[in-house]
Order: sequence, then structure tokens, then C-alpha cells
Amino acid sequence: MGPTASGKSRAAYALASEFPIEIVSVDSALVYRGMDVGTAKPGLDERAAVPHHLIDILDPAESYSAARFRADAQRLIGEIRARGRIPLLVGGTMLYFKALREGLDALPVADAQIRATLDREAQAQGWPALHAELARLDAVTAARLAPNDSQRIQRALEVYRITGKPLSTLFKAGAHGGASGVSARYLNLALEPSDRSVLHERIETRLDAMLEAGLVDEVRRLRQRGDLHADLPSMRCVGYRQVWQYLEGRIHALQMRGQALAATRQLAKRQLTWLRSLDERTVIDCLAPDLQQQVRAWFARALRR
Repeated sequence: MGPTASGKSRAAYALASEFPIEIVSVDSALVYRGMDVGTAKPGLDERAAVPHHLIDILDPAESYSAARFRADAQRLIGEIRARGRIPLLVGGTMLYFKALREGLDALPVADAQIRATLDREAQAQGWPALHAELARLDAVTAARLAPNDSQRIQRALEVYRITGKPLSTLFKAGAHGGASGVSARYLNLALEPSDRSVLHERIETRLDAMLEAGLVDEVRRLRQRGDLHADLPSMRCVGYRQVWQYLEGRIHALQMRGQALAATRQLAKRQLTWLRSLDERTVIDCLAPDLQQQVRAWFARALRR
């Protein structure tokens, strides 16, 4: 686990040269086909060398969820272990890790009418106002969301309006492995920066590399399909949302870059906050020059437990 740009994929890929692992992606954006540049998706050569799962499984017009991830990950963990290999879960979508480890109560399906109402309220008041409403109703969930995180604020308010219960209370408390539905021990390795400013520099460098590699053209192609819109979960991903607004003419190029950079840094902050709330985790400095050697040593020790 780790924040964006912490080197998770690179470290995981390096392990595959020494250990019989298969990688299970824990990333809510990598599930979408055609979204390659802006998600830093592993290349086809990497995926050919090391088995990867939960990448390119959905069209961007579809939706994915923590509950569906949990079911998919449970199935894959069992299948990988049955092959005599080791499932390595890699990513930064912390809600998915939480759902897998602790379980989920049955969450209500999306309600189009409530979502439309929330969209109208957001258009009139702004998402920060709805975030403030969520803070009154579900302080735990609101604390981990940015005031403009429209997708997650909408879902949390939708769940509350359907069930009358805060989203945070719908997570089941469970023992390691027990609530997950599979007999497994989950060992947490967190790649965290000793200097957040250096991580911010990495994020900026990577964003500029994505723009140089054709992120705007990628989003333009998705828009030209005609069946996608800005409110889909896929198009709300960091970077895609800002480029979409730019292509709509709502912001200019410098604003697009600045807003995408700010949103990515906010994402990293939320990821780090979540990681530091974990009681059981091993932390390795993602900025360490010997990062891969430290990860390998941790992994080797974990296998002997």
C-alpha cells in the first residue's frame, strides 16, 4: 500500500523476479479499459511478464464498487493460492483494502433519483456545502474526503438518505481474514515518504509526463465516444476530471494542470492519513535509495511467518 507516486507498482514488479507472485490491483481507476495514460497503468510487457488481475475489466461507462472488488479479490486470492502462488495486493484505493479486510454490510444499490437530487443541490450550493452536510451526518466519512470529492460525497449522502445510517457504520468490524470470507493472513506493507515535499515533486513530475504522453488526447478520445459524461465514476478520476473540464472549455490549460496537481496531492494526503490510522503495518520509506532491497527483505520475512 502507499500514496500515489510512491513506487508501489515498481516494487511489486521487482518482487516477481524472485518470488512466485501474482499481482491483484487495488485501484479503482485501473479497472477501466482505454484509461492508460492517466492511471499510470502497467504496460502490456509488464503484464505479460507478471500475472496482473483486476486491470482492464470494465468499460468506462460502467461502475465498480468496494463490494464488487471484495468479491473479486476473494475469488482471485483463492485461485492464486490454489495454483501454489502468492497473491500480492497492490494499490492505493484504501476503501478497497478496508472492505476486503473488514467486510461490508450490504450497501444499497445506486438510486438514480437521489443522485439527481444531490447533483442539483451541488450545482446550486457547491460540493463543499454537501461535504459540510455529510460532516453533520457522518463525521468519520467526511473526515477522509476532500470538500470537492463529488463522487464519494454523493455516495455517502446517497447511502444515508436511503438507509438513514452513516456509511462509516456499515463496515463490519472483523478479525484479520475472518470477515474477508477467505482463510488468509493480511500483512500490511506501507510505502510512505519521509519527506512529503519530495513526494509532491514526484507527483508533479509524473503528471507532466502524463500530459506529455498524451493524457489530453486520451480523454478527448473518450469524450468523442458520445456515451460518456463527466459524472461517471471513471471520468471523476483524478486527472480525467480536470482534463474533461478543459476540453469543455470551462478552464484553460494552466488551470487544468494546476487543478490536477492539487487534486493528486490531496489524494496522496488522504491516502497517508488512512495508512497512519492502521494499527498493524510495516512502513518503508518510499524515498529510500534501497527501497526495493528493503521490500524484498520484508517479503522474504513475511513468507517465513
